[in-house]
Amino acid sequence: MVASFDRVNHDMLMARVARQVKDKRVLKLIRAYLNAGVCEGGLVTARREGTPQGGPLSPLLSNILLTDLDRELEKRGHRFCRYADDCNIYVKSEKAGQRVLESITHYLEKTLKLRVNREKSGVGRATQRKFLGYTMYRRQETIYLKVAPAVLARFKGDLRQVFRRGRGRSLGRIIEELNPKLRGWMAYFRHIGVRGVLAELDGWIRRHLRQILWVQWKRSFRRAKNLMRLGLSEEMAWKTAQNGRGSWWNAGSTHLNQALPMRLFARLGLVSLVSAYHRLKCLT
Repeated sequence: MVASFDRVNHDMLMARVARQVKDKRVLKLIRAYLNAGVCEGGLVTARREGTPQGGPLSPLLSNILLTDLDRELEKRGHRFCRYADDCNIYVKSEKAGQRVLESITHYLEKTLKLRVNREKSGVGRATQRKFLGYTMYRRQETIYLKVAPAVLARFKGDLRQVFRRGRGRSLGRIIEELNPKLRGWMAYFRHIGVRGVLAELDGWIRRHLRQILWVQWKRSFRRAKNLMRLGLSEEMAWKTAQNGRGSWWNAGSTHLNQALPMRLFARLGLVSLVSAYHRLKCLT
């Protein structure tokens, strides 16, 4: 269940903030923050509802308002996880889930004057729903965390943008841009219980880098010359350079993997998600 804060009622929010904050000067500043105008097309319009998106105060205000939701769920005896406006409630059956979704949606919209994002809210098994980018899977009697498929697809899309920009640059420059993204993503998803997806993602990244090199080499003569320099025999280098296959196929071929192995990318400083995962696990 996901609540939307672009329609939050200011009076409703300020009443709950006043329970925690007694200094009237602070309350006045918060009210001014909420009422700050929005600049659209060069024109400033007054804000009568909603919290400013991206502001440092907005997450705190959302938590203050949704404390009432936490208390309501506790009163009903539900098990739940909530972070900011994202909340998962766990019940025993789909029928119970539908009933709770309807009643909590009614509570949020009528009591707290919030709008529930119905496209992102729904009922399903814990292994089918995602929470903060994670989802769960069961192996025998043990439950593990894994990266939600939609989140993984979005991350790959971000990396593809780097690969597209890198077609005219050196591998070193591309890797410099990739590494902060890889480190940050792995640090966030350090709690996953399976590393297979990380090995696959590492291989996918290296294949894209090999493809960039293959395209940069352009002509068969240059490709053969570089492949020989990287250790392939003259016969194999020429056979690979003139095979007529596309760049993506060649990037995944045995011969190009032999010429551009994993250890070469490690020497260039490319972050390995598998290695970063093991390192983070040792620290925790």
